[in-house]
Amino acid sequence: QVQLVESGGGLVLAGGSLRLSCAASGRSFSSYSMGWFRQAPGKEREFVAAIRWSDGITYYADSVKGRFTISRDNAKNTVYLQMNSLKPEDTAVYYCAADRGVPYSSNWVSPGGPIDYWGQGTQVTVSS
Repeated sequence: QVQLVESGGGLVLAGGSLRLSCAASGRSFSSYSMGWFRQAPGKEREFVAAIRWSDGITYYADSVKGRFTISRDNAKNTVYLQMNSLKPEDTAVYYCAADRGVPYSSNWVSPGGPIDYWGQGTQVTVSS
């Protein structure tokens, strides 16, 4: 059974940092991309960042470029999202995801794209 388990969310002041982790299990993800989406109250879920497991190619939403960094640890089967210079508008539930599409494909960047696997989500709250 595939599982994506997020951790690392919490409450932080604006300008601060958090690192989210997503531990993947249940199958080989070597041919997959993994990444993050977020959903704020009253808003649609939106793409944040993705990384291709095999070669580390990354892709970011414009709203987080230069502030967020996605990375992976192959030995631990874990993907990370380092979030710096956080803003109140970054407040959302952050979801880990895995999909066979490349990080810049429509699966990832189009609203409602057909993602293969989802985590349960972790809350990030940025206070001003």
